[in-house]
Amino acid sequence: MLEIPILKSSMTKILKVLLCVGLSSLLPVQTVQAQAIIPAPPQLAASSYLLIDVDTGKVLVERNSDEQVPPASLTKMMTSYIVSAEINSGSVSYDDQADISVKAWRMGGSKMFVREGTKVPVEDLLRGVIIQSGNDASVALAEHVAGSEEAFVDMMNQQAALLGMDATQFQNATGWPAEDHYTTARDLSLLARALIIDYPKHYALYSEKYFSYGAPGEKVIKQENRNKLLFRDKTVDGIKTGHTDEAGYCLVASAKKKGMRLVTVVMGTRSEAARAAESQKLLAYGFRFFQTHKLYSADQVLSEARVWGGQNEQVRLTLADDLVLTIPRGAGDALKVEMHVNNEIKAPFAKGAELGDLVVSLNGEQLADVPLVAADSVEEAGFFARLIDIITLFILGLFR
Repeated sequence: MLEIPILKSSMTKILKVLLCVGLSSLLPVQTVQAQAIIPAPPQLAASSYLLIDVDTGKVLVERNSDEQVPPASLTKMMTSYIVSAEINSGSVSYDDQADISVKAWRMGGSKMFVREGTKVPVEDLLRGVIIQSGNDASVALAEHVAGSEEAFVDMMNQQAALLGMDATQFQNATGWPAEDHYTTARDLSLLARALIIDYPKHYALYSEKYFSYGAPGEKVIKQENRNKLLFRDKTVDGIKTGHTDEAGYCLVASAKKKGMRLVTVVMGTRSEAARAAESQKLLAYGFRFFQTHKLYSADQVLSEARVWGGQNEQVRLTLADDLVLTIPRGAGDALKVEMHVNNEIKAPFAKGAELGDLVVSLNGEQLADVPLVAADSVEEAGFFARLIDIITLFILGLFR
């Protein structure tokens, strides 16, 4: 009997494909047995509060976190965020000399003690806002960046919308009591996370404990940071305090320990000591019972999949970004990972094309569902190779 080598090799290839496809459907599943035990979170003497993992945005503890409240000087977090953005874009420089207006000079409350008619470097004013919570410095920066505080407030509200702070509205750059000037603990956590992630160089200013300034010809005044946690806990490196009669004593704090960064938002406590103590309770709880767990790195090859009609028969599967999860401490081995790959992956496609998804769960709770993407581009194969794959797919269809 006459054999046709091309057909024989093609049938062999088809049989191999059928076997490989059957085996490739058995994708790895990582399972575990142990279950972490976590106690109930602490109950704080505060009107609202929230605890998040900065790397993942995961909320670990919350109470009344969507209640609209006056932010007091926590408003200055947005003021400094916008100034940082302007510096980062090159529109403003640390060395810019900002004119001090009568309005800025006359501001009451906490002050950096700038003097009307002088010029002050933006860097000094930024420290005056962050470390001394200076209302005068906040107005001076607003006027320097936007021309007026009113125009700057418009920038603040636009930026709040971009950050997803949907329950926030600003009326000034300082947090001075005003009608319709409000935010929530959740929105402040979004702002805190943005400060840390978007402008890490500028965020470092929040950890400075002291700042000294004196207007030309006047005595230099040294003031300490109002965030008392900076002096008590070496893991704490920010962020901002606030206080008015209506808002009570408030604190947004951040700390980093063993690779995990947490942010707490505590609103409406009765004293400076209370806002620090209540914030410490949340930080202690978060660090004790949770961890930030990096499961996979971006571009780490997780599996391979069959490609139909392509110049390559296999494509490597990976993730576009690092997969980082917040999990109970010690529960990393208990994660269940499932990869679902598209049944028929046909060429051509580009690197980064979504070809399936990866689902991570813990004790029945889904923690993540992210796309599996192609690690490489695959071009379309020639006519004969595509024909063989069409026949193979047809046979597979019959088996299904």
